[in-house]
Amino acid sequence: MPREVRVLAVVAFVVALGFGIVAPAIPLFARDFGVGTTAVGLAVSAFAFFRFVSAFSGGSLVERFGERAVLATGLVVVAVTTGLAGLAGSFPVFLALRATGGIGSAMFTVASLALLLRVSPPTHRGRAAATYQGGFILGGIAGPAAGGLLTQLSPRLPFLLYAVALLAAGAVALVLLRTPAGVPGAGVAGAAPDLERGPVRLRRALRSRVYIAALVANLGVGWVLFGVRNSLVPLYVTEELGRGAAWAGAGFLAGSAAQALGLLRSGRLADTWGRRPSLVLGAALGTASMALLVLPPVTWVFLLSMAGYGLAASLLASVPAALVGDVSPARGGRVVAVFQMSADLGAVVGPLAAGWLTDAFSYQVAFGVSTAVVAAGLVTALALPRR
Repeated sequence: MPREVRVLAVVAFVVALGFGIVAPAIPLFARDFGVGTTAVGLAVSAFAFFRFVSAFSGGSLVERFGERAVLATGLVVVAVTTGLAGLAGSFPVFLALRATGGIGSAMFTVASLALLLRVSPPTHRGRAAATYQGGFILGGIAGPAAGGLLTQLSPRLPFLLYAVALLAAGAVALVLLRTPAGVPGAGVAGAAPDLERGPVRLRRALRSRVYIAALVANLGVGWVLFGVRNSLVPLYVTEELGRGAAWAGAGFLAGSAAQALGLLRSGRLADTWGRRPSLVLGAALGTASMALLVLPPVTWVFLLSMAGYGLAASLLASVPAALVGDVSPARGGRVVAVFQMSADLGAVVGPLAAGWLTDAFSYQVAFGVSTAVVAAGLVTALALPRR
C-alpha cells in the first residue's frame, strides 16, 4: 500500500473528527444570533450547497495545479473560515464563512480522492479506498460525542479547535504527500503503464458503463447514508416505532459498527474477487436492507436494516471509487469531481424528497422510493462487464 494512502486516511480522520465536533455546535451557535429555525437550517445547508456547486471547479484546479497543492489549500480555506466563524459577531458573517468553508471542503475532497486513486496500483485500489473511508468513519463516530461536551463549555470552542486541527492536517499533507507531479504511482510496485497517460476527459468517461455504475451507486450512498438516514430515521423511530431518541442512536451505532467491520474486508474483495461481483453484492445487500423499512414498523427489523445497510455501505464506499480509478487512473480531477457530486446530490435531494413523500403519503412510501434509488445501483452493477 502506498504511503500516501495511510497519510490521506489520517487526514480524513482529522477532518471527519473535527466536522463531527463542530456539527452539534452549529445550530446552537446560530441560535445565539436570535434567528429562527429556517435560518438555522440555512446555516447547516449552506456548507453542503457550496461544497456541491464548487466541486467541479475543484476538479479543474486539480488538473491544473496538482492534487497536493489543491488539497492543502482546501484544508487551509476550511480552517480559516471555521476559526473566523467561531469568532463571528453577526449571523450574515457566520453564514458567509460557512458557505466559503464548503468551497474549501470541495477542494480537499476532490483532490484527496484524485491523489488516492492516482498513487494506488489497480491491484490495490479497492483496499486504498477502504482505508481512506475508514479514516472518515472513525472520525465521524468519535467527533459528535466530543462535540457535545465541548459545546456545553462554549459554542465557539469547537470551531476554534477544528480550525487548529485542520491547519495541522494541512501541514502534514504538505510534508508527507510528496509524490512527484506527473509521475503517477511513483515507487508503487505493480503500477500500470497506463498511469502515465493524461487525465481521461469527462465526456469520454460518461460513455463508460463502468463510470455510470460508479455514479449511480454513489448517488444511492449519498441519498441514504448522508441524507435519508440522518433526516428521516430519527423521526421514524420516535413517531412510527414509538421509541426514544436513544433507539435512533442505537440504529446509527449498529450501522457505523457494521460499516467499520465491513471495510476490513470490502477493499480486498474488490481487488481479488472483482469489482463487478463486489458491487453487485453491496447494491443487493443495500437494496434488501432498505426494503426492510417498507415493512410494518418493528424495532428489531429497524436495527437489522441499519446494520445491513452499514455492511452494504462498506462495499459501496470502496468499490465505486475503485471503478473511478479504473476509468481515469491519471490526474482525473473533473472525473473525480462529478463522482463526488453524485453523492452530494443524493445528500441534498434525498432528505427533501423523502420528507415530502412522508408528509404526502407515509414513511413506508418514502423508504420505498429510497429503496428504488439504491436498486438502480444494482441494475447498473449487473450491466458491468464481467471482466
